[in-house]
Amino acid sequence: MRGQLVQRTRGDKYIWGIVVLLSLISILVVYSATGSLAYKMYKGNTNVYLFKQISFTLVGLLLIYFLHRINYTIFSRVATILFLASIPLLLYTLLFGAKINDGSRWIKLPIINMTVQTSDFAKLALFMYISRLLSKKQEVIKDFKKGFIPVVAPVMIICALIMPANLSNALLTGATSLLLMFIGRVSLKHIFLTIGVALIPVTLIIAVAVATYDGKSKEDAPKTSVTEKAKSFGRFGTWVSRVQSFIYATDKETPYQVQQAKIAIANGSVLVGLGPGNSRQRNFLPQAYNDFIYSIIIEEYGLLGGAFMIFIYLVFLFRCIRIFRRCPYAFGAFLALGLSFTLVIQAVANMAVNVNLVPVTGVTLPLVSMGGSSFLFTCAAIGIVLSVARNVELVEGKIPPAENAAQAEPIPA
Repeated sequence: MRGQLVQRTRGDKYIWGIVVLLSLISILVVYSATGSLAYKMYKGNTNVYLFKQISFTLVGLLLIYFLHRINYTIFSRVATILFLASIPLLLYTLLFGAKINDGSRWIKLPIINMTVQTSDFAKLALFMYISRLLSKKQEVIKDFKKGFIPVVAPVMIICALIMPANLSNALLTGATSLLLMFIGRVSLKHIFLTIGVALIPVTLIIAVAVATYDGKSKEDAPKTSVTEKAKSFGRFGTWVSRVQSFIYATDKETPYQVQQAKIAIANGSVLVGLGPGNSRQRNFLPQAYNDFIYSIIIEEYGLLGGAFMIFIYLVFLFRCIRIFRRCPYAFGAFLALGLSFTLVIQAVANMAVNVNLVPVTGVTLPLVSMGGSSFLFTCAAIGIVLSVARNVELVEGKIPPAENAAQAEPIPA
């Protein structure tokens, strides 16, 4: 049975290897980062989160395997439906979703009692949809009305719906979409126009952060300040505070999680780190198993471990670019590249937050942070990329047509 499963596993072998490697790293680091938490939460049972992560990993690998067996052109057919479904889903999340840190990002599924971050589904649907649009509109892609507006409008809609609860996620989604548009031959002047529009709210946040900063600590700052009043407008005050903390904060005023992440990195500053399972800051660092897991990796595995993680994601991006160049159909090429861009950019953003290069965001490290809906949607994206790779192998004759007659004649997109 296992031999048949391996034999039927196709697609880019390097990407499969990266998936397995990151999954193993995830199990090791999540177990280390959650040991103390599990001990406190479950009365001495330190293996709860380990079994949970192993379960998510197995489900994720099965999801990748299932999706990679599907002809990727099916995703072109359902892209419009998924995109349209994501809009009311994001609206429902904003209005009725679970509020965590002043932001509504999750909805709770009643039967399985699991929270889902709907922006992950929306991003997946968006990249399917704009990949379809880019492939269909290559002849008029330089035209503002016929080519650019139909492609950029879905991006603006999704980013606008994600932004109130998760600005960083919206910016990363927009940046990935613009990068995909550039690859898709969209006019540079149209892309720069979009960047200019997107920079307006970012510039506004930075301007307010600079204008309202008075040099006082959070304890001494007057509660009637502009920043405090701005907090009544959704998460605007939170964004301003994070920018101020990043630009002006002294060691005393640096956010607690950033302080602990720096200590973790300092502990592992030698080449080999403290060793697997020997993290000290896991007891103090909030979200050590999620948003700040890269700090734990550096603490336990040193600078070599941190550099190795960067290398893995770069290899993943290189293999996906290779799939893009080999794919004979535009939709598959754009889809593989768009999904790979979003995962690698998310990984870079997470690492940048951990080493304090950018303000704190709620971005996880793909395939490494503790399992959840984000982990499963990451697996879905990788499964779709492998579906494109599998189809490329089929077209190139590396897979016997008799092995899968349903995919022997791929449908052009």
